[in-house]
Amino acid sequence: MQFIPVLVLMVLFFVMMFGIGFILNMLMKTTWFPCYLFVIVILPIVIYSLWDHSMPLGTHLGSFHIVDYLTGLAGLVGAFISGWAIKKLRQGGYTMF
Repeated sequence: MQFIPVLVLMVLFFVMMFGIGFILNMLMKTTWFPCYLFVIVILPIVIYSLWDHSMPLGTHLGSFHIVDYLTGLAGLVGAFISGWAIKKLRQGGYTMF
């Protein structure tokens, strides 16, 4: 595992989820919807679609590499930070958010 490509991938997933989450928060007037969306919808779809049902779920989750978990965590952090940023902007008096 090389460090630079993993770092770039983590930054890309963070920025992508932050941007999508920020736009969703502005359009839907919610704060934590992107976090819920990530955990409730995206993770099960990815896990279930890649799961070979001949092996147990624990073995399947163990087959992922640390890079997969780091990029998923970076995406979740990006979704969380977008909710936090929208919350702070609303507290600051910006009514458009």
